[in-house]
Amino acid sequence: MKKSKEEHFKVLIDRIKRLEALNTLSKHECIVQGVLDAIDANELEVHASLPSVNNLIQYLGYARETFAKAYRDLIAHGVVESKNRKGYFVVSNNTQMKQKVAVLLYAYDTFQDTLVNELRTNLPEEVTVDLFFHHNNMETFEDIFNRIQGRYTVYIVAPIENKDSELLLRSIPASKLLIIDRLVDLGEDYSYVSQEFEEATYAVFQELYPKIKKYKEVIFYFRENTAEPNEIKNAFLRFLKEYKVKGRIEKQYHVGDLKKGKLYFTIHNPELYQMLKEVLQKGWTLGEDLGILSHNDDVIKEIISGGITTFSTSFARIGSQAAKFVLERTLIKEVVPTTLADRNSV
Repeated sequence: MKKSKEEHFKVLIDRIKRLEALNTLSKHECIVQGVLDAIDANELEVHASLPSVNNLIQYLGYARETFAKAYRDLIAHGVVESKNRKGYFVVSNNTQMKQKVAVLLYAYDTFQDTLVNELRTNLPEEVTVDLFFHHNNMETFEDIFNRIQGRYTVYIVAPIENKDSELLLRSIPASKLLIIDRLVDLGEDYSYVSQEFEEATYAVFQELYPKIKKYKEVIFYFRENTAEPNEIKNAFLRFLKEYKVKGRIEKQYHVGDLKKGKLYFTIHNPELYQMLKEVLQKGWTLGEDLGILSHNDDVIKEIISGGITTFSTSFARIGSQAAKFVLERTLIKEVVPTTLADRNSV
């Protein structure tokens, strides 16, 4: 027997209030999920009428636009239809909404490719994954954020570490947002899969010290006020001081800078490849005539010039955990370890 309009109303209000009590969903999400749950439980059948926006306001007290947006989303997903002057009705019991995932990263690089490939590999084919890059530019970050907000089911974001970006990120419900790479802790309800820089970098230098001490000087190419983590710079300076190693920071590498007997450390891949080209042109041997250390491992660094010594987090792990978040929406708080790949270049 079909339920009456009043029974449909009571069922939906009960569903929404139950979700509201969980304190993990936004009001908009409570409405959408409440309708979907009621359909899945056969409490709302096809052709069932839904409460008007005015009735929902009266019983739940949410803003008018919150209800209107929820109904628009349900219409867009094909489960609800608006009939002129008659109201809203259930038109489908297919509640499997297509997942759309927005991934907002610093910039494209080979190690980011590893992350994205692992994410896509672990998701069903029907899940759409769109990539965006903010290049550590707050204006770009905000522009992209405003364009994509409300258009995706999940947001995976490598954040810029400042208060403005935190405010934007907090506008996304915790159930829809995963912070990756850099850790910006938004509170106990928000998930992250990040890396730690300072202590991990210092530990790498400690492990490499038996090799580092054979060099006359260590030169680290580092640019202030860029996407490069300051924590790596702090770890480098701390290591020089505590181990009494001669070293310095330079803004960038120029062709012809390399000298025998020195160890060079760079974060940038284009800079690394220029350095390797100079080593090749001069006929020098890495690990003997001079040393090169790189950050963020990839398959190219495993094989080029006999193997480049790197230290890196597992971007494959970040990607697979991001896929898990998309599929399960369970709370994740994980700092992925940094590991040293000690090859022939130091």
